[in-house]
Amino acid sequence: MKTNADMIIVAADGGGTGCRACAGTLARGMLAQSTGGPGNVHSDFDGAIANLTGAVAEALQAAGLSDVPLDTITAHMGVAGAHSTVEMDKVAQVLPYGRSRVTGDRATSVRGVLGEADGFVVALGTGTIVARQRDLEMTTVGGWGFDLSDHASGSWLGRRLLEEVLLAEDGLRDQTPLTRHALEKKGGLVPIVLFSADASPGDYAPLARDVVEHAAQGDALGLSLMQEGAAYLVNALETLAFSPGDTLCLAGGVGPHYATYLPEEFTRNLQSPKGTALDGAFALATQAARAAGA
Repeated sequence: MKTNADMIIVAADGGGTGCRACAGTLARGMLAQSTGGPGNVHSDFDGAIANLTGAVAEALQAAGLSDVPLDTITAHMGVAGAHSTVEMDKVAQVLPYGRSRVTGDRATSVRGVLGEADGFVVALGTGTIVARQRDLEMTTVGGWGFDLSDHASGSWLGRRLLEEVLLAEDGLRDQTPLTRHALEKKGGLVPIVLFSADASPGDYAPLARDVVEHAAQGDALGLSLMQEGAAYLVNALETLAFSPGDTLCLAGGVGPHYATYLPEEFTRNLQSPKGTALDGAFALATQAARAAGA
């Protein structure tokens, strides 16, 4: 006879470039992880669902739990692109698990980075999360997706870089090693324009690495873009009532690179993330499973 401790838990973190999933039990915790393709439900709903459930299936297999009926599983998915309860409910309705809760990736990222502690999070990957957690209540600004928001993120840096390349090619900006590198990397001016016609956030995001690396070498454009992104982060944190000495965690593939561009009063109590967004999703799934078994 199964007990509450035998309850199967799955969780996933769906981002614009890829997704991660895990599987485990209440008693033994997280047992296995897997990865999959993009999980942004706004950019490609059907593709994201297929990637998320596929990654979960791989995690269940790796954990030795693939024979468990899906309708007995408790799941929590934190997915990019789910900005409203309507979107979250739409995702939850198509998931095959017995108990499914869906949030945006903000909730899972903040829970993973801070655990249950108070503090501020700047999580920058393909997208942007700037948040405050206080008594497990989360408040955020920005991060409304690539089309109109996601400032300072990897996709934003990549797009801004190509904008500046075009301006430099037109003679409206000075060329720098970064503009010349990006122009050569993308194959020239016309290929850049064609690329932009249907590029996704995940297509722009890899260019952020070039910005970060050239900025570290003193490239004028690289420095300018990192400083522009940092100015946005300062404004966002101040809007969330950040005070000097408050805990700040920089997370994601891009977030930690802003540490040297933020004013000292923001990095005075800089702390390493306690975990990842996947850890946060698993913690929330565990919470839901305990509540269901109570």
